[in-house]
Amino acid sequence: MLSSWKLTSDSVGSSKPFDANCSDCPRLVAHLNAMGVTYPLYFNAPVPTWGGKKERLLIVGLAPGLHGANRTGRPFTGDSSGEVLFEALANNGLAEIVKSPARVKLTGCRITNAVRCLPPRNNPTTFELDRCRPYLHGDIQTMLIPRPRVNRCIVVLGRIAYRSVSKVLNLRRKFEHGAQIALSSRLSVFVSYHPSRLNINTRRLTKDMLNHFFRTVRSYLDG
Repeated sequence: MLSSWKLTSDSVGSSKPFDANCSDCPRLVAHLNAMGVTYPLYFNAPVPTWGGKKERLLIVGLAPGLHGANRTGRPFTGDSSGEVLFEALANNGLAEIVKSPARVKLTGCRITNAVRCLPPRNNPTTFELDRCRPYLHGDIQTMLIPRPRVNRCIVVLGRIAYRSVSKVLNLRRKFEHGAQIALSSRLSVFVSYHPSRLNINTRRLTKDMLNHFFRTVRSYLDG
């Protein structure tokens, strides 16, 4: 059964192009400025979506990690969450790991975050999620363009990212790991726990679980 959904167009959901110099969130701007002093060689700026717009899989995480995307300028690269994610993607033909997880080539997906800037303590506020949502809206809007006879999907990692995606698509379903929400006959949202160090260490999410999850995603894309 198809989910009842619509692409929202309110003031915090409408699309706008990515702004590398965005200063909408004072707390995040101040935090990035402080990190620029402490880590002057880091990226320390809004992190753009990584991957081609024609890819059929969009992965949405929470926010850049301090020593991950905030350092490298690419979502999920350079930290433990990315190592787990890219291993699962590589196992299912969606990425290639070159020598180390820090060097990754995407081969069938694009990756973004619900919040584009590093938040203090990895905890964005509701205001920051709302202000960043128009960028997410734009990424999702790209996925909604019909493509004859091919499946497309949006993978959401974690409860907070799922909440933001749900506001863009006006979804009513609660967060559930492994859920598949059909938006059309050729477009679905897949939901997983975030591959954070905490979730992996507590075994809320295991590497086997994530690998199985992306095997399901890959099967859907190939269907």
